Amino acid sequence: MAKKHFTMLENNPEVMNKLAHDLGLSPKFGFHDIYSLTDPDLLAFIPRPALALLVIIPLTPTWDEARIAEDKDQADYEGCGESEPTIWFKQTIGDACGSIGLVHCCLNGEVFKHVTPGSTLDQIRTEALPKKMLERAKVLEDSEAFEKAHGDAAVLGDTKPPDKKEHEHTGQHFVAFVKGKDGHLWELEGSRKGPLDRGTLKEDEDVLSEAALEMGLGRLMKIETENGGDLRFSAIALAENFA
Repeated sequence: MAKKHFTMLENNPEVMNKLAHDLGLSPKFGFHDIYSLTDPDLLAFIPRPALALLVIIPLTPTWDEARIAEDKDQADYEGCGESEPTIWFKQTIGDACGSIGLVHCCLNGEVFKHVTPGSTLDQIRTEALPKKMLERAKVLEDSEAFEKAHGDAAVLGDTKPPDKKEHEHTGQHFVAFVKGKDGHLWELEGSRKGPLDRGTLKEDEDVLSEAALEMGLGRLMKIETENGGDLRFSAIALAENFA
């Protein structure tokens, strides 16, 4: 059971940009709505390269079975330090998957180069990087600045957060996809046993490239489609803002 609970976040650019910028991401970068994964005209609304995706996925039996099957023979993540190709946080705060997904987006790959030195994001990374999984998770648990920024962002958006007495889970969950410093596509989700390496991307391929979608978000959607499942996916892309 989580010792601490946050208010759930809505996955839209207004909310996530507020949180990202309050935590220390440069205002030159932000999240952008994704209206289509295949239509070139709609994809043109997103600045490229897209450096990370923050996705809400439906928690269906199909997805749960696939996750359990993939994780059952995996040991808990033991990585730490600068040699890690990606930094990953275990989720130990209830309903914090949105803000943890955002942290995954901002602290990995090219995005971290645009985090303000000394900011909350920078401090979280500095403190968490040398720690193992549970100690690293506690960095987020203990960060008052992280909790405050999450709370300030949670009051934005178009949808009133559900009453905790009315639900135990909303049936949806945040997952981040990032291009790591090793050029691989990483699926980062705090409820898994560790970061998931989905394959190598070419230098000119970003997280919205055909290859990245096939290995990442498209793979999740295909699992649901083939099993007649829930396709209520929602995704926003992190990229440099248009001038």
